Amino acid sequence: MDAQHEPAHDEIKNFLRQQREAFEERNYWLQHALGAENHWLFVQAYDAWKLELYLPACTGFLTGIEASLRNTMAQIKNPAPVENVDDISTLSNSLLRQARASGMVIDDLVFPGEQNFEANLPTRSTHVELVKIRHTLCHGNILQYVKSEDDVGSFFTPECCRDLANSLHTISRNWVASLGAFRRETLGLR
Repeated sequence: MDAQHEPAHDEIKNFLRQQREAFEERNYWLQHALGAENHWLFVQAYDAWKLELYLPACTGFLTGIEASLRNTMAQIKNPAPVENVDDISTLSNSLLRQARASGMVIDDLVFPGEQNFEANLPTRSTHVELVKIRHTLCHGNILQYVKSEDDVGSFFTPECCRDLANSLHTISRNWVASLGAFRRETLGLR
């Protein structure tokens, strides 16, 4: 390669910096003592989010949150490798209350602008936003995300869930850090 076509030193440094940042961002999910049964759900959701696959990103982040809660609750009950979580509730207000009672900080699971989280948490009938969204999306109901425009009528594309995917990404990042700290301090997991 002649000097005319060689990349400049700054270009190489910039490329390597971008590659390192991308590597560190993707591996963020692996660094919080969650265990493979949890962190890969978040990694795959993150990969979908980065590729703008908003529906799998949303359901992936929701599944990661639910699985990490259920697996951690199982480890609190029996500090051994988790073999099943059949006796642990699926994502619900009740599971969130149990997690809080066990010492987990669940404040990171509150959606931006969710004013009534604490009022709804003790109820069975009025779900907190995270539970409501999980029930909606994971049961295949996207109707609340259908948009309507005068010139085209009603429509749905995965981009209709972009803002939700962005919120779930942020919530999941904060949750993973908080839960990882709890798992290290309380359960002694590394």
